[in-house]
Amino acid sequence: MSTSQPLFSKWSDCNSSTIHLLPDDDVDVTLLLAAVTETSHNPKSNYILQINHAGNLIPAVKKSSFIQLKNVGLPKARNYGLVIAGWGFPAFLSSHKTLFIVLWISAFGSVFLWQRDIVGAGFSVFGKAGPGRSMSGSRPFEFNITDFGGVGDGVTDDTAAFERAISAISKVGKRGGGQLNVPPGRWLTAPFNLTSHMTLFLAEDAEILGIQDEKRWSLMPPLPSYGYGREHRGPRYGSLIHGQNLEDVVITGHNGSINGQGQSWWTKYRQKLLNHTRGPLVQIMWSNDIVISNITLRDSPFWTFHPYDCKNVTVRTVTILAPVFGAPNTDGIDPDSCEDVVIEDCYISVGDDAIAIKSGWDQYGIIYGRPSRNILIRNLIVRSMVSAGVSIGSEMSGGVSNVTVENVTVWSSRRAVRIKTAVGRGGYVRHIMYRNLTFDDARVGIVIKTDYNEHPDMDFDKNAFPILENISFTGIHGQGVRVPVRIHGSEEIPVRNVTFRDMNVGITYKKKHIFQCAFVQGRVIGTIFPAPCENLDIYDEEERPVKLSTAQNVTDIDYGV
Repeated sequence: MSTSQPLFSKWSDCNSSTIHLLPDDDVDVTLLLAAVTETSHNPKSNYILQINHAGNLIPAVKKSSFIQLKNVGLPKARNYGLVIAGWGFPAFLSSHKTLFIVLWISAFGSVFLWQRDIVGAGFSVFGKAGPGRSMSGSRPFEFNITDFGGVGDGVTDDTAAFERAISAISKVGKRGGGQLNVPPGRWLTAPFNLTSHMTLFLAEDAEILGIQDEKRWSLMPPLPSYGYGREHRGPRYGSLIHGQNLEDVVITGHNGSINGQGQSWWTKYRQKLLNHTRGPLVQIMWSNDIVISNITLRDSPFWTFHPYDCKNVTVRTVTILAPVFGAPNTDGIDPDSCEDVVIEDCYISVGDDAIAIKSGWDQYGIIYGRPSRNILIRNLIVRSMVSAGVSIGSEMSGGVSNVTVENVTVWSSRRAVRIKTAVGRGGYVRHIMYRNLTFDDARVGIVIKTDYNEHPDMDFDKNAFPILENISFTGIHGQGVRVPVRIHGSEEIPVRNVTFRDMNVGITYKKKHIFQCAFVQGRVIGTIFPAPCENLDIYDEEERPVKLSTAQNVTDIDYGV
């Protein structure tokens, strides 16, 4: 391996897909760090697994004296080894000359206890919890969906059972609230509403299924910051799991799942058979203190998790899945006009942006005036073969600021990270920090696009120019990237104060036009690869000026590359 010291002396054969445990090994692996590092001396092609058991992602099997991690295909044939660390070991990163994929699960807090029953349940990485795990939580009152008539056979309509159970929880809200336990089974339901001071707990092998008949999905008014509608003018379909004006809501479990069964929605959308905008899988609006953890969300009809105008939202150890093709607009997580958001330790592979930060659309978003700000995104593995791993916009008219994106791997994607906007949006994107990112097999690495001309109607203000400024990229590495950087500012929407530092991205297209710029002002600190565009100032490692640009407005954009 490329590391000089193994994290565990007891682990052997670290460069193969089998990690042996010595007979006297007694290791608590609650804190698990799965790191893949390039191994120059290993001729075999060993791959890191995709993270999660749902969707055939991780075959992780414990067999007597060893844990075997089968080779499953990560992006392309490359030489990788696997390292697993236990309690007390910090997150490990390989050197900057080595491509790494890192996913680490913090040991802080009890939310990870569902992964620690190694002896009784076998080893897992975002996998299934052990059999017979207790669903007891911290709420003073607990309810079971079966006590309200739930059947869970995947055929019986359990909507009324969910409604009765949540009504019972609403009556104990002032006494600390209640937890609704959903045991193993397939629980078919139409959309239902959550209540405050509630925990929805999904056991292992519990799956909430959305009814596919759109007539059972209630209609709601358009979002106020989006005008008359997103896909159609007028009312929109609500989400499968919905909440408004709530506080203290938790959706968690032993990696149970919520399945929107979006296939029929996607087909009807493509065939233009729907008369209203599709609904998200989970949407929480105008609410505070929301936590989603330790579950799988899959096959949403539209955006998967959409917190709208919320404060204090946490998404942790969540897997979000949809087909990478043929599942239109199935964004993973879309914080929209939200404040104080943490998204961490997640795996997302969907048919649109894995994450898209939003804040309203054109004049409607400007009038609504709620920014998205104070957002931390970290420790993710994401994939988007038709869009981007992490996006800001294009609906950002209320403003987006104070966003940190760190320790994120984007693989097998059309774009890695993207900021998109247009004339008419107004608003701003400022104080955005990207650091410690890995791009593996991405067509374009970093994108800033100012001509994303999609509008709710033609009444937008032609003089509403968004402000893009104070954006930094530090520790950007990867390989298999066709165009590492494309920053397309314009005379009306210049991109100001962009900083690049510690960047080394292996390219697949070795001609010119791979670091593309137009109407951008900023600087490069130290040496980066590939060589930057002439629009940027050059500084040495001590941040002393070496060469100042006189060509900030030069345009060198080639979408044909």
